[in-house]
Amino acid sequence: MTNSARQYQEQHQTKQKKKVKIVRRSASGSSVFTLGEKVLAMLFVAFICFASLQIISVQADIYDVNKDIQDLESTVVVQQNINNDLAIQVSQMSTYERIWEKAKELGLTLNEANVKVVQQP
Repeated sequence: MTNSARQYQEQHQTKQKKKVKIVRRSASGSSVFTLGEKVLAMLFVAFICFASLQIISVQADIYDVNKDIQDLESTVVVQQNINNDLAIQVSQMSTYERIWEKAKELGLTLNEANVKVVQQP
């Protein structure tokens, strides 16, 4: 009898193990994702949007700075051209012949007795 009791007990245990209830969600009722998964997905999407906006704003700032640099460089080139033109005018106006003509126009004469030679050290 003990053998038949043991067989009954083993059959009863295997039936209990097989009665595992599988919970399936219906397609119309609950969602496939849990609340935690939804929150994580929303946080991830928010982070991606924030990072995208940061990258775009930094690129816009870089563009503005580069534009300012190019404007300043063009201004520097224009000013250098003006300075070169003025330097040429100074060299043309400081020639000995021009100074002598201006002196004659103003009534100055060259008295060689009053000329003193200064040597540079």
